[in-house]
Amino acid sequence: MRTWTIYLFCLGVFQYAFSQDCPNLLQPLNGATNVPVETSISWENVVGVTGYIISIGTTPGGGEIVNEQLVGSDTTYMPVLGLPEATTIYVTIILFFFDQDNIVCPSQSFTTQNVTSAPQCTSLVNPENGDVNVNVGVSLTWNYAPRALGYHITIGTSPGAGDIVNNLDVGNVLNYNPPTNFPASTLIYVLITPYNENGFALGCNEESFTTGSLGEPPDCTQLMSPENGAINVSLSPFLEWEPVPNALGYRVYIGKTPFVNDILDGATFTTTSTYVLNFESNNTYFVRIVPFNNAGEAESCGQEYFSTILGCGPFYDPDTGNLISYYPESDFPDTVGICDGSLPTTIESPDNADGYRWYKLFSNGDEVLISEDRLVAISENGLYRYEVYNIIEEGGEILECAFSKEFLVETSSLASIDKIYKVQIGQLFTVTLEVSGLGDYEYSVDDSAYTDNNFFVNLTLGTHTIKVNDKKGCGITETTIKLNYPPTGFPPYFSPNGDGINDLWHYIPPKTNALIISVIYIYDRYGKFITRVGRTSKGWDGNYNNNPMPADGYWYKAITNEGKVFTGYFSLLR
Repeated sequence: MRTWTIYLFCLGVFQYAFSQDCPNLLQPLNGATNVPVETSISWENVVGVTGYIISIGTTPGGGEIVNEQLVGSDTTYMPVLGLPEATTIYVTIILFFFDQDNIVCPSQSFTTQNVTSAPQCTSLVNPENGDVNVNVGVSLTWNYAPRALGYHITIGTSPGAGDIVNNLDVGNVLNYNPPTNFPASTLIYVLITPYNENGFALGCNEESFTTGSLGEPPDCTQLMSPENGAINVSLSPFLEWEPVPNALGYRVYIGKTPFVNDILDGATFTTTSTYVLNFESNNTYFVRIVPFNNAGEAESCGQEYFSTILGCGPFYDPDTGNLISYYPESDFPDTVGICDGSLPTTIESPDNADGYRWYKLFSNGDEVLISEDRLVAISENGLYRYEVYNIIEEGGEILECAFSKEFLVETSSLASIDKIYKVQIGQLFTVTLEVSGLGDYEYSVDDSAYTDNNFFVNLTLGTHTIKVNDKKGCGITETTIKLNYPPTGFPPYFSPNGDGINDLWHYIPPKTNALIISVIYIYDRYGKFITRVGRTSKGWDGNYNNNPMPADGYWYKAITNEGKVFTGYFSLLR
């Protein structure tokens, strides 16, 4: 997404500024070519937006194809008549808010393909094929036929007759209003044939419907509550509309976009009101109410819309420009440890909220509530669910804004420090730990920040405190080490690379306090004997059974003529 900063001025005085993400096109992509003319246009979702308005034209910001069509919370739009071929198309998305000014995003563009084939067939939308008791004054509507530039229509009282309308070119529209009413109580046949410059659609089926008896259908109605365009409507509103004389009932259509009735799809009511339960917060809803009687349905009843309360959010605060949410913030981990030998383990929520719930999950999909406190005692491994929520009151409604997360419980334990390896490099030391245990561990020296590295470099002479922490909460293992320089003469490293420098490791007597070494035994870091260096030996060349040993740390054990023993550690470098 692209972020745009909007500045507002009044009489030359700066009032406030806020940043808002504008969505990128997802289909077609900005700059795409050879795009089908029947393509649908989709874009990224923007958090906190009440809805979207789309304009489509052949110039930046233009609306000659679609002009400022409100599409609700839907992020996909299909142009009603498709798109012109071999044309650069500009799409402008407007972010719609009911608590602040709309934001017009910069236009994005793509180029359509050159159409070289005839269009597909279409079908009736109103009335649908097979409908009965249709209003004699009905206006016919049909679906867009991909690639069509116009339609021929034939209407008759018998198949293929065309005695009402015969092969009439109605142009590039999706509706036709006959000049006179249809005959009452009659089966009407309709054939719609799309065309473009490449020819007519082939094999299109004739459809039919039956008209109702003579009489006048009712007029349209309109919402009384909530009113058209209302904002901050409760999440379970009471819908009421004006009664219509001669209406026997009302068909109600409700959707989150103007194009799909995903809430109510033609539900029939004999009264002029109904409750609708559990709308979503911060959404725009589109309503169409069609009265009917024995003569048919009211014709051309329009859509109305309203927006629900903000609810839990997120939404943009126009006073600050910040994104506001009433959901609790949570960093609860994916995995939690319970400590071996200390069960049950008490786990405390790290989050501040109005309420807490803890559930144990089972393989069959069941879950059992085990705590409604900030603390929970857990005794066994498995899958659990953590829920934390805030309570708000808005628009007379009590809302629970909840965050929920599944987490895995695994057995863990304190670390056991098995070995400590010390390597002197120059005047500094490197210390490496070997630990064991059930946990996932992190390491610190002298109260430094914990890391996943089990080694510490550039430690100085003296005493150091090392800590090993179990990430799953079972505690810290602590030990103290003392770093001393070994007796001089034992090199801290050698590099048997054949360059003539430090190619052999052996005792180098210092000028003072030299030791008389009888023999030196060398071992790898795991205690395996590697070689023996005698008094007359030139030193160890880094091989074992004529095979080069890897770069690593090695132990030595030196014995003097007097029987004194000196041990230490050195590094083989390659």
